[in-house]
Amino acid sequence: MSMRSLPDRIRHAVLFEAVGLVMLVPLGAWLFGLEAHKVGVVGVAAATIATVWNFVFNLGFDHAMRRAVGHTQKSISTRVLHAGLFELGLLIMLLPPIAWYLGMTLWETLLMDLSMIGFYVAYAFGFNLAYDRVFPIPVRAAVART
Repeated sequence: MSMRSLPDRIRHAVLFEAVGLVMLVPLGAWLFGLEAHKVGVVGVAAATIATVWNFVFNLGFDHAMRRAVGHTQKSISTRVLHAGLFELGLLIMLLPPIAWYLGMTLWETLLMDLSMIGFYVAYAFGFNLAYDRVFPIPVRAAVART
């Protein structure tokens, strides 16, 4: 089974973030009555922090799993726990500085964040569907084994 190359994965990640921000900034500014540049700053900062947190969290989670259960294979329930803890950690890190920067209450910022999560779930589905059609995974010839 073929997989995407490293350059293709980099193109995917960069396009995902760039297109998402191009859509989110004007939409967020309009929906929440905020200045577009402030939504842009929040979007870029949140994407950067989420990327770093993703690396740190996954590394820490795998080390904790290996210590606790002796391996890093994740069941469905472990994956649910993993995703929930990741999002909770990101929310705890992002909510106070975003609320401060935008001059909003924590409650208002939480509601805004939840709506942006909804946007990104739908966007990720559509983006990945389109990306797979525009940049299909190349089919590699089977290697003959002798």
